[in-house]
Amino acid sequence: METDDGLAGREGTFLVCSFWLADALCMIGRLDEATDLFERLLSLRNDLGLLAEEYDPIDKRQLGNFPQAFSHVGIVNTAHNLSSARGPAAQRADRAVPQSSKRRERAS
Repeated sequence: METDDGLAGREGTFLVCSFWLADALCMIGRLDEATDLFERLLSLRNDLGLLAEEYDPIDKRQLGNFPQAFSHVGIVNTAHNLSSARGPAAQRADRAVPQSSKRRERAS
């Protein structure tokens, strides 16, 4: 679906959002789909392993700022989430309860 945003040219897909989708799939237990998406995203890297900000699936080329830190943070986070098969929400839930909360629990 195309819409007129008033700007000349086309926009690509913001790559970090695709990594977020892979993270979300991982978090809901759809690990095969998350892994497939992650591997497709990795295949977009250049010969040095770098990603730009966006990707144009029609022209099959990287667009925007290059290299883009957000895209690379997405690689690291998604790789971590897939390798541990636990998403960020589960990791946060495993953190220790602060001391003040523990005291309140004992008092109740």
